Amino acid sequence: MVFGMGIDTGGTSTDAVIVDLESGEILSKSKSPTTPEDLCVGIRGAISFLDRALLKNISVVSLSSTLATNAVVEGKGCRVGLICVGFDAGKSDAEEYISIAGGHNVHGVAEKDLDTDSALKFMERIRGKVDSMAVSSFMSVRNPEHELRLKDMAAEILGIPVVCGHELSSKLGFKIRTATCVMNASLIPMMENLIDSVKTVMKESGISAPLMMVRGNGTIMGESMAREKPIETIMSGPTASMIGAVKLTGQKDAAVMDMGGTTTDIGIIRDGKPALTQEGMTVAGKKTHIPAAKVTAAGIGGDSRIFVNGGKISLRSTRAIPLCVAAIRWPAVLDILIKASSSDAKQDPRYPDDMVFLDTELFTAVGTPPETMYVSPEGREFLRMASECPISPAAAAQEIGTSPTLLGIRGLETRGFIQRVAFTPTDVLHADGTYSEFDRDASLMGARYLAKKCGKSVGAFISQCRDMIKAKLCTELMKVLLADQFGDRELDLYSSGLITRAALGRGDGFECTLRLKMPLVGIGAPASTYVRWVGDAFGAETYVDPDSDVGNALGAIASSIAETVEIIVSPADLDSPNSEFEVFTPEGKDVCIDLDEAMRVAERIGKIIAGNRAKESGACCIAYEVSSSDRFMGLRGMDILVERIVTVTAAGKPSMFGAENL
Repeated sequence: MVFGMGIDTGGTSTDAVIVDLESGEILSKSKSPTTPEDLCVGIRGAISFLDRALLKNISVVSLSSTLATNAVVEGKGCRVGLICVGFDAGKSDAEEYISIAGGHNVHGVAEKDLDTDSALKFMERIRGKVDSMAVSSFMSVRNPEHELRLKDMAAEILGIPVVCGHELSSKLGFKIRTATCVMNASLIPMMENLIDSVKTVMKESGISAPLMMVRGNGTIMGESMAREKPIETIMSGPTASMIGAVKLTGQKDAAVMDMGGTTTDIGIIRDGKPALTQEGMTVAGKKTHIPAAKVTAAGIGGDSRIFVNGGKISLRSTRAIPLCVAAIRWPAVLDILIKASSSDAKQDPRYPDDMVFLDTELFTAVGTPPETMYVSPEGREFLRMASECPISPAAAAQEIGTSPTLLGIRGLETRGFIQRVAFTPTDVLHADGTYSEFDRDASLMGARYLAKKCGKSVGAFISQCRDMIKAKLCTELMKVLLADQFGDRELDLYSSGLITRAALGRGDGFECTLRLKMPLVGIGAPASTYVRWVGDAFGAETYVDPDSDVGNALGAIASSIAETVEIIVSPADLDSPNSEFEVFTPEGKDVCIDLDEAMRVAERIGKIIAGNRAKESGACCIAYEVSSSDRFMGLRGMDILVERIVTVTAAGKPSMFGAENL
């Protein structure tokens, strides 16, 4: 048997599985809380719960991580120096920046000589001020020579990682290619630290297997490639979930909902593969040239905050520790909840949501602000108290002798120094008896208190919470399906109202029904309940495998190594019917007498480049796939071929499996 380990670090949990790669059977699985401050702690915890007798026989480890995605979303990353050549693309997110002469035209011919003197002075000036370099030259996708010369100079002078624009994208669009290059450069030290840390944990566990990383497009790459191109790991977690959905259920065309603690990731599978954003993904409003799975992260998860404000029930994406989980971790929490639920909870006036301080909402300290950061004396005392046991703002303020509003809770929570404990969708399932992994009494006490706050019975309160969760999930799914058909746009009030009526099966004056024509697959611990609610609402076949709680980790190890190269073939002279054809590859330019010869050259060179990259990532038994797409323009009353994009993909399984096992 050949064993593989898949690891997925989500926003709430880190999941790990050991799989028999010949049969696909899951042999051991585990979960551990994710530790954002040090992902390796969560990974070490997940591995420690696996069957240790199997660890020494693992042949390959594959990791999907939220690290790159979170770093971009949160605006984190290392200091980047940027050199633009032949065109001023702007500073982007670089710390240090210069634009110098050089660059090429569409035929790959140099427009001006490369200004190496200015580049040399810039590199000397920024020595020690940046952690990585990005080099982007105009039309480098037609001729990368200027980028490569600067890369060699920077590596020798600065001794830091250097990224070239043509190494990440063959698409035209200098500004987006430059921004992609800078983003990738900013992530390199983080990825190196993650890989080094994971390999340390593997060594501690006696695992001497190669480490792979999941790309956002659903393929895997070797660690050396991941160190060079960490941007390609963005969206790897949600993509791994979609691949896991295929492996668990066998469904080739389906909608997938992966409900985690923080978000529900929704995507579409076609022909057994995730639908991709071919033009390049957009992360935190920043466009890139990197293809990735078309996944939408909806702001609702098992740990979303449910609260009562001004007598009305609200559901927000703010992540909280469920009451039932907190009561297991801190037994004193249950006593606090029992006392609160027994009190006379009156309806309060409406306040801003982040200023609602409920007796059942507690806070625990998860970090210490530096001394240089201003935090009021009351706030620091609150942090000290919250580090011992979760405490409500009202109780803390009473003991300190101040008002809850003076504790600075909003700022401390936003900066990640405190974590909220609150009633959540996970508590709803515990309170109604559907799910019983944690402390149900804690969930019931929270429901009793909040029911009083909105003047309802406990049963009516729980029923309304269920309806809110169901309507939210149904609406988010329909947004994805509608966007896939008609393009991204905001749902108007009427459309949203129709979806809600269809989801709940009732409405004032009229009802409506929506039917899904594709199956629905659920991934994640609470998926068995919540995704079935959505499937029932839309009359869809719903699949939730017993191992869906670790479907993302399974997807991480179930992927194949694949490397793709795009090669451009275009006429040298559009005005001549007998024009030669130019072939532009990452290694330079070839000129061919006609289109047929150009296609043979493009395919041959594409296979060599893609194949070598796949082998570098550890693939064996490589298979090739070649496709092309054409772009025409009207000229002299005819459609003239402007360019043909030849795509060559080399794919295989990691070579450590052995050819006989493939």
